[in-house]
Amino acid sequence: MQLLTVNIDKPEEINFIFGQTHFIKSVEDIHEALVAAVPGIKFGLAFCEASGKCLVRWSGTDDAMIELAQRNAQAIGAGHCFIVFLGAGVYPLSVLNSIKLVAEVCRIFCATANPTEVVLAETAQGRAVLGVVDGYCARDLEGDDDILWRKNLLRQIGYKL
Repeated sequence: MQLLTVNIDKPEEINFIFGQTHFIKSVEDIHEALVAAVPGIKFGLAFCEASGKCLVRWSGTDDAMIELAQRNAQAIGAGHCFIVFLGAGVYPLSVLNSIKLVAEVCRIFCATANPTEVVLAETAQGRAVLGVVDGYCARDLEGDDDILWRKNLLRQIGYKL
């Protein structure tokens, strides 16, 4: 077995969701969940098939996001993983629960815009996702000013009243 990491290749501001599912039907079901959650959503979705032809299956509503999903899924190459890239102005918070409710979805590894590395194990059979490195290490505890900033930000962007 060999351990390796794959960097998620994306523009800095783009959010994505990376998870594991268990069936080819996931491509259509995740697509349907996304368009139902946010009317007019721009996204790209790719799924690494783990049997049969072992293709990267894909869908989406935005060519640039679809290309990001296809390219990153091919680089990861682990069976039954999926990745969704969200167009500008769409955040995981808006769609994450809809994706989690898709019957085939087993787990979500991350939902972020941070620089991300996927940690993989590779064997003679294939690849497995062991986890992700989402962003950077925590450096310190937040202080009173940091708490005030956090609370103000959440209210400013409409996530809290």
